[in-house]
Amino acid sequence: MADGKLPVALVTGFLGSGKTTLISSLLRHPATGETAVIVNEIGEVAIDHHLLRRVDERTVLMKNGCLCCTLRGDLADELRDLLGRRERGEIPPFERVVIETTGLADPAPIIYTLLSEPVVKHHFELESVVATVDAMHGLSRPESFKQVAAADKLVVTKTDLAAPATLGARLAALNPTAEILEACFGEVDPGLLFAPTARDLRDTAALSQEGAHVHGEVRAVSVVLDEPLDWTAFGIWLTMLLQARGAELFRVKGLLDVGEVGPVLVNGVQHVVHPPAHLDAWPDEDRRSRLIFIGLGIERDALERSLAAFNRAARAQ
Repeated sequence: MADGKLPVALVTGFLGSGKTTLISSLLRHPATGETAVIVNEIGEVAIDHHLLRRVDERTVLMKNGCLCCTLRGDLADELRDLLGRRERGEIPPFERVVIETTGLADPAPIIYTLLSEPVVKHHFELESVVATVDAMHGLSRPESFKQVAAADKLVVTKTDLAAPATLGARLAALNPTAEILEACFGEVDPGLLFAPTARDLRDTAALSQEGAHVHGEVRAVSVVLDEPLDWTAFGIWLTMLLQARGAELFRVKGLLDVGEVGPVLVNGVQHVVHPPAHLDAWPDEDRRSRLIFIGLGIERDALERSLAAFNRAARAQ
């Protein structure tokens, strides 16, 4: 990345959804390049026949220059240790880190570590969250909804065994801002996974103003405000909302009109909010603030009324 930070891609997905197959395929792809892969157990990745040599008791070196490391404890400690060994020349240099979560993992704590731990955020930058979804079984557990909601890229796997068309529509309704890719035997171009997402909130126009129900009370709703937002007031409102309903809100993402030339991009996963990004220009002629909320039992009208009232009170002072 331009600021010298090492990009990190987080790969999540429910048990059996194809994370290991996807990562194994990435490790075999020449375009993956010099990448360090952190997994929970090195034996979960079928890479034995590609092994060139073992660096130490938890690290193996691939023929294509990639590293595969076992996560033994705290992720921040592992990243700091990996960086230190790289700088001391104990392991080959790498230009990206891919982290594989367990199948039952909630991505939010991992994202929090990457965004908030001082040493980690100084040297690493989260570039993409990828979630694998099994085309045969789809979304069936609460963990899978959180994983899908947190993702920037959704990879529908096992498309050789099941038609993904219906699932794709459900995923698009649940996470309207994510790119959806299909993979057979984990074959996906690494450039598609690691590249910045090309979608923006223009692509959510088809999302119902009343919210798209996906499973039970899980839904995605869009909130649009005509008046410019007071940036400080919005920050307080969002903080209060996350404190009150953070466990029920899986994702919030939006473009905000704060009275500047371009919008402010906000992006949050449960209690974790990415640093806001000030964009140089709007993606289209629509200058209104628009937000996508994904969660349990959320209502568009209640969110819109609350935010509008809070904003009016702040601007009236």
